[in-house]
Amino acid sequence: MLRNLSELRRYVIEARDGEIGRCHDFLFDDRYWTIRYLVVDTRNWLPGRKVLIASDWLDSVSWSHRTVSVVLNRDQIKDSPEYNPSVAVERSYERLVYNYYGIPPYWHKKIKENMASK
Repeated sequence: MLRNLSELRRYVIEARDGEIGRCHDFLFDDRYWTIRYLVVDTRNWLPGRKVLIASDWLDSVSWSHRTVSVVLNRDQIKDSPEYNPSVAVERSYERLVYNYYGIPPYWHKKIKENMASK
């Protein structure tokens, strides 16, 4: 079934141990034609903060309950790097986010895929 991505805006984002906020927006990688991040507004939990959650870290989407589950815990997200929508997301910020979570970044996957195809 096809879905409109804009439906996800305002969906509740749930960590493994509870709600962390709502989907506010998306960051699209126009080189690879993929959604890289969900921008999560945590204002009801962490006032005034937005954080990025990589699309690779999504666990499931419940269209009927209007929720998106992620593979992270609330404590991990609580101290994560804050996202500032007025500043472009560059590789240095992405490294900061991935290093914080201790997860190998998506661009390492691309390098391995390219090397394997040679």
